[in-house]
Amino acid sequence: MGAKTDLPGRRHALLKLARLGGLGGLGAATAGLGVWLSARSKQPEENPEESLAASFEPRRNLPPDPNLPELVVVQGEDPRLLVRRSLEGLGGIGRFVVQGDVVLIKPNIAWDRTPEQAANTNPQVVAEMVRLCREAGARKVIVTDVSCNDPRRCFRRSGIAEAASAEGAEVVLPEDRHFKRVNLPGNLGSWPVLEPLLTADKVINIPVAKHHSLTGVTLGMKNWIGIVGGPRVWLHQDIHTSVVDLAEFARPTVTIIDAYRVLVRNGPTGGSLSDVEVRKTLIAGTDPVALDAYAAKTYWNLDPRSLRYLKIASDRGLGNMNFEQVRSQKVTL
Repeated sequence: MGAKTDLPGRRHALLKLARLGGLGGLGAATAGLGVWLSARSKQPEENPEESLAASFEPRRNLPPDPNLPELVVVQGEDPRLLVRRSLEGLGGIGRFVVQGDVVLIKPNIAWDRTPEQAANTNPQVVAEMVRLCREAGARKVIVTDVSCNDPRRCFRRSGIAEAASAEGAEVVLPEDRHFKRVNLPGNLGSWPVLEPLLTADKVINIPVAKHHSLTGVTLGMKNWIGIVGGPRVWLHQDIHTSVVDLAEFARPTVTIIDAYRVLVRNGPTGGSLSDVEVRKTLIAGTDPVALDAYAAKTYWNLDPRSLRYLKIASDRGLGNMNFEQVRSQKVTL
């Protein structure tokens, strides 16, 4: 269901590299990977997509308001009420979505899991965000993700497709026709990107808080891996830099981390309910780096400085990893 972007020759070469074994095979694979990544990092001449990331900033990012918090933490029983109260704390939905906007909502719908297993975003959180965007006058609200398991099963079993559709969203499966090849920041080179991300007026990131075996955690910034198709395994060669490159490109209007259920172990896929803690919390804000840092510290007691992607993002000016320094508000309902 994902984008079929490899030419037959390149696909054959990649498969050949993957099958190489032993020390000699590893050396050959590493050399081949270096050549491949070098080719990917070259920017085609006169590519009109090169300036896309810069063009998103005035459309999607809001000017800071010193009278409003940058990070809001809300705890309570009702996931929908948590969405409403978290946005109220940030200034209200009208600060983020206006009449006529096309809004992309990017949850995590990566896995063929139920809501109780906490591998995907809570469907009620997504549905309430759709409702609020439409209430604010959005012309269209799109919900999409690039799943790791079969997309139709993921979208259905997560409960997100049904819940979002019921509130009037257009639910977009990651079919080939929904991708457009774009040059991404850093050394990522050219990748197929979900076209709704490229055309939306506003982008709302709604990841779920999870443990991750490779990066330690997967929160708001890593959720952007779900905007690209193609051989995403290559992003893991330098996963921390890849995460930051994608976050710099995506430029969300607002981020809401779903911590209603937190997958504290055996992420990102999970499966066992014993790995899930019910925290009944949402973390919302306009500083994606501070949000990730807060969640990592709160749920895994991780020093944000130990997460390399946060250090890279902070150094690039994408946010403040010292979340204690940002304006914040905590609410218990």
